[in-house]
Amino acid sequence: MREVLPQLLEWWEAGETVGMGTVVATFRSAPRPPGASMLVGPDASAVGSVSGGCVEGAVYELAQEVVGTGAPVLERYGVSDDDAFAVGLTCGGILDVYVERVSRETFPELGEVAADLADGTPVAIATVVEHPDAARVGRRMFLRPATPGGRGPGDGGDASGEPAEARVDGSLGSRRMDDAVRDDALGLLAAGHSGTLSYGPDGERRGEGTRVFVWAFAPRPRMLVFGAIDFAAAVARVGSFLGYHVTVCDARPVFATTSRFPEADEVVVEWPHRYLAAEHEAGRIDPRTVVTVLTHDPKFDVPLLERALRMPELSYVGAMGSRRTHDDRMRRLREAGLTDEELARLSSPIGLDLGARTPEETAISIAAEIIAGRWGGTGEPLGTTEGRIHHHGPAELAAGT
Repeated sequence: MREVLPQLLEWWEAGETVGMGTVVATFRSAPRPPGASMLVGPDASAVGSVSGGCVEGAVYELAQEVVGTGAPVLERYGVSDDDAFAVGLTCGGILDVYVERVSRETFPELGEVAADLADGTPVAIATVVEHPDAARVGRRMFLRPATPGGRGPGDGGDASGEPAEARVDGSLGSRRMDDAVRDDALGLLAAGHSGTLSYGPDGERRGEGTRVFVWAFAPRPRMLVFGAIDFAAAVARVGSFLGYHVTVCDARPVFATTSRFPEADEVVVEWPHRYLAAEHEAGRIDPRTVVTVLTHDPKFDVPLLERALRMPELSYVGAMGSRRTHDDRMRRLREAGLTDEELARLSSPIGLDLGARTPEETAISIAAEIIAGRWGGTGEPLGTTEGRIHHHGPAELAAGT
């Protein structure tokens, strides 16, 4: 919904009624991820996409019907349908698309959600998209964590070890359902992933027949690039393209300038280990944060990696350097007291073996390693592998999508 929100909000504020189709689950090689949305406006225009062009026509017609009847519909498109080629999903994937009518009456909270997204406040929207009782389809619950990222100090809870409280608005129809979805939706929000959850009719975790789609709107994940060198500019550019909030940090003010790193969201002049420690202490490091260390200078690298490798929150820590630099760095880190388990978290030399030579090529190899780690990819050419092309991430596996 994020990509179509400006137009949706404009129509909503004008009191218009809009048909909206949203991908709530994908299987095999589906072209768009869960959360991708398409609008059919009051002027019969189409905004956004649910399939990259494959089934837009069918969803368009269904959205017009839903606007007329007011009854939401969950429709499956793909190779399991007799009409797969008729609707054009020839890529071999399967999409579950939830189509609903959106107006001030059906979605009065949209304005507040839009405000949350504008100021970077994490919010999850849980919507019942399938239920034995048709009257409960379309019910929504809104969840906002009490702390940034939905976690308390250190271990995902407050200082006493109890889970951080969250603000919950709305209900999916029963206390049991609300409690079950609350915990799962906050988990998806913390991971920054949208997905569909399955339950029994009253929220039974081992049941079936009920599906709840969770839109997880979290701030952009962070990429921390340490070392204001030419390779850092390329990494910042690729990181920004992938949707990261990119910070370039270096202790040398002559190199750490915004003019040298126009693609970065911020450029910080500080000793790298001090900056990372301060961000961690402030709670601005989460499980989606990636760190790239590009200075290959031990006076910067070793103190920084000492701290980074002891932060289990970080999803990726990579360091640039030759084989000789790597061996020297590992020796220094062992002397600093890091364990084999902690050192095993370090990707060094950084990146996948693509034969990269230029800063831009090297940035692609680093990004490829980050993506492979995030989704469980092998880094092998797809033509030499078998089985599914798209891997499930941890949050998707937990959600059963």
